Amino acid sequence: MRGFGAPLGICLPVLAAAAPRTATRAAAELRTFLLIAVISILMTITGCSPVSAATRHIVLLFDERVELPGLSLLEAEFVHTLRSDSPDPIEVYREAMDLSRFSSDSYKVLLRDFLRAKYADKKVDVAVAIMAPALDFLMAYGNLIFPETPIVFCGLDRGQLGTRSLTPNTFGVLIKREFAPTLELALRLHPETERVVVVSGTSDFDQELLAQAQNDFRPYENRVSFSYLSDLSLPQLLAKLSRLPSRDIVLIITVFQDGSGQPFVPHDVVERVSGAASVPVYGFLDQYIGRGIVGGSLYSTTKHGADTARMVLRLLTGAAMPAHLAEVSSNKVIFDWRQMLRWDISERGLPPGSEIYFRELSVWQRYSWQIAFVGAVVLIQAGLISILLHEHRRRRMAEVQSRQRMAELAHINRFSMAGELTASIAHEINQPLGSILTNAETAQSMLRSSHPDIEELKDIVDDILRDDRRASEVIRRMRSLLKKAPFEPQHIDLNELVRETVEFLSALAVGREVKLSSMISPAALPIVGDRVQLQQVILNLVVNAIDAMADTPSDDRAISIRTSRVEKFAEMAVSDHGPGIPEDRLKEVFEPFVTSKPKGMGMGLSIARTIVEAHDGQISASNEPGWGAVFRIKLPISRHPSVG
Repeated sequence: MRGFGAPLGICLPVLAAAAPRTATRAAAELRTFLLIAVISILMTITGCSPVSAATRHIVLLFDERVELPGLSLLEAEFVHTLRSDSPDPIEVYREAMDLSRFSSDSYKVLLRDFLRAKYADKKVDVAVAIMAPALDFLMAYGNLIFPETPIVFCGLDRGQLGTRSLTPNTFGVLIKREFAPTLELALRLHPETERVVVVSGTSDFDQELLAQAQNDFRPYENRVSFSYLSDLSLPQLLAKLSRLPSRDIVLIITVFQDGSGQPFVPHDVVERVSGAASVPVYGFLDQYIGRGIVGGSLYSTTKHGADTARMVLRLLTGAAMPAHLAEVSSNKVIFDWRQMLRWDISERGLPPGSEIYFRELSVWQRYSWQIAFVGAVVLIQAGLISILLHEHRRRRMAEVQSRQRMAELAHINRFSMAGELTASIAHEINQPLGSILTNAETAQSMLRSSHPDIEELKDIVDDILRDDRRASEVIRRMRSLLKKAPFEPQHIDLNELVRETVEFLSALAVGREVKLSSMISPAALPIVGDRVQLQQVILNLVVNAIDAMADTPSDDRAISIRTSRVEKFAEMAVSDHGPGIPEDRLKEVFEPFVTSKPKGMGMGLSIARTIVEAHDGQISASNEPGWGAVFRIKLPISRHPSVG
């Protein structure tokens, strides 16, 4: 088998044991045997390793430019089939002779010498001639350019092949061009037709196809008349086609060159001819479909490229060739739905097995399973959405109830706070009431005199009014704290709120022997919030701080409230000189029912967090070295400059 080495040392033991030996000679022979055996094994292993497949080199010789649509489609399918089915790597070289524009004999001689020099050092496995001029070139010069290289040709029909004498290493795939089937289809769809206008070009290739078409059309000359247009310039041709009577049809073959000698790309001409013609246009090439022709029995350059590639593969693999020539029909009956609508052609009149391209299906025909799938998904989603809406409604109701319960709990918390503030409130009210009583008694005494001092009485009345307002303010604050009202956001200044609350708590601080101080930011801190709820947060924090310092010596009891601006937030910090918060409880101090007070409910800080978060703020607790616990509140700065 190729790639495997023979185990050379297998028979050596038999030879080595042929005669008696001395021990020295036997040892030497043993060493020799072992050496040969090792070498043999290495050679066997090396021979068993996979050998990389040699790259096969294929040259495609085009008579025209490769970018022409027909040649481009043929070449693409040829290369795809070759590389997909070949067991070896394939390298493809493309040579375009462009003979429709450069056809002199001197050019061909120069091209021969160029290709001979170009491939002198390259082992070409197969040379492929595409179209008749390329085959003629290789038949003349192929043995000079690619010595002993097999030649495969394509793009010719049997008539174009003619009487060419092929060498033993020349093979070909013939196109079976048929023009009569398309004419038959057209006459079947347009039974009122009186004349067939055949459009062709003037290049050699155009004229070859035209001659074959004329031969195919002869049996129909007793049914309709024929008019052949090939000697007009393209503008003249388009003008003539635009004025055809309704009982004409147009058959277009190829137009590589018009009557004025101007070169063209055939499928571009097809598009212009179809657009200008006043009657339906039929064709013979599948590349024309979608460019304005109604359709026809069209031969496929794509399939022809695949058939040619399979013949090349048989040569590369050494498979037996059934024949030097293969003739395969690649025609398909294809129609353009848009042109059928344009010329009012019924689908019922098409022959069985016809393929219809560009059909404008209904939405249901085009996307039936997608619509069914989407409908099922929509129904499922509708069910899920209804369930989610129900659950959302239940959750909203639960949230509303939760907020109501929290509001009630906060209200209860404020009443509880009021109980703790009773002594300081009574003190605050007693002071102005006592002053009012004293001033009233003094005024009464002065009024009994015969000549009361009016100015002094005015001062007494002013004092009474001032003390009355002071008592009223204390009562207003208490009523504000205790009232049960919905969330009422308004523009307020955090500094002002802190000042008011500190003043309200000053009596409680004095009664508990606590030094209550504040460091207010000099700049305003405008926020949006509910004044009563935010005041409750400050009260909760200060009262908690006072309770935390119950065991702290009276001289060391101090609470500091500081306000500042931190980026886009107004910050307030409440710190005390208490024992601080145990590190293992810092994360749970805001949880409900967590308290260190023997008689506490553990709801004060939880309510404070709920209120702060309802204001889109943040609250945190930490321990500050040298002090005790520190609670920080951050609330968003309001964009509105005014505060209430």
